Amino acid sequence: MGTEEPPAEAEGEPGPPFTEGRARALLAAAGERAGTGEAELLALGENAVFALRAARETGEPAVVRVGRGPWQRERAARELRVAAWLEERGVPAVRAALPGVAVVDGHPLTYWRRLPDPVRAATPADLAELLRLVHALPAPPFPLPRRGLLSGVERWLRLAGGAVPAEDAAWLRTRRDEYEAAVARLTPVVPPGPAHGDALPRNVHVGPGGPLLLDLETFCDDMREHDLTVLVLSLDRYGLPVREYEEFVRGYGWDVREWPGCTVLKGARETASCAWVAQHAPGNPAARREFGRRVASLREGDAAVRWHAF
Repeated sequence: MGTEEPPAEAEGEPGPPFTEGRARALLAAAGERAGTGEAELLALGENAVFALRAARETGEPAVVRVGRGPWQRERAARELRVAAWLEERGVPAVRAALPGVAVVDGHPLTYWRRLPDPVRAATPADLAELLRLVHALPAPPFPLPRRGLLSGVERWLRLAGGAVPAEDAAWLRTRRDEYEAAVARLTPVVPPGPAHGDALPRNVHVGPGGPLLLDLETFCDDMREHDLTVLVLSLDRYGLPVREYEEFVRGYGWDVREWPGCTVLKGARETASCAWVAQHAPGNPAARREFGRRVASLREGDAAVRWHAF
């Protein structure tokens, strides 16, 4: 099991609801054949991710990522630069199918090579293998942002509006401020540098050539412990089996729980993940229930409450 991990992003004003229909309309406006038989929706989160039978420009199968709004344009361009840099450094990762970012009605679109079907599901051990490679890299020849783990909280709560209790939203804002200050005071053990930023097995694809990294949009230059704490949250809140976590630790070579700062980073991630699900609350009863479960467990300090991946 895993968890959705809210990505770092700049603030942006809400636009039209970002639904599958809206994303397909943007695809069509880009000149792609956007019908369900031509574009298969793979994911709908911070991006809508579609598998295209044939991209208009190349005629080859591709995956296109449609960003939620204009604030993601810079991040999309950086993701392409990261992919090219990882290729130069020999790190197995997804590769771009087309250079540059297409922009449709303010939304960024990027095109990626279609991967072969996976030979098996990715495991935490696969993730550990890739993180060891990433964490051995020097800084790239272009700037990477800090992780900004809590930077999206205000926008997610604003998108939630009246669908979540005002007192819960206010409490989360206060908790965010406290954790931002606490994270800024941390001293890492692993030398800081390039990190994936959303280190989950779901962001690893195991094809015939072995595991490779997906979703490069959260690459950052920060404490590498950010990458290692994600699976601690998966273990404690989402039911990741202890055996799989232990395999991750053996593969990476160190258990981040030995670091006193792990508790702080985990608390920051819990805060962000709680706010992240709030944005889906309007019109979605399941999201409202999950938000209620998460915020109640945090307010009551009940670490035994398991969260549902959303």
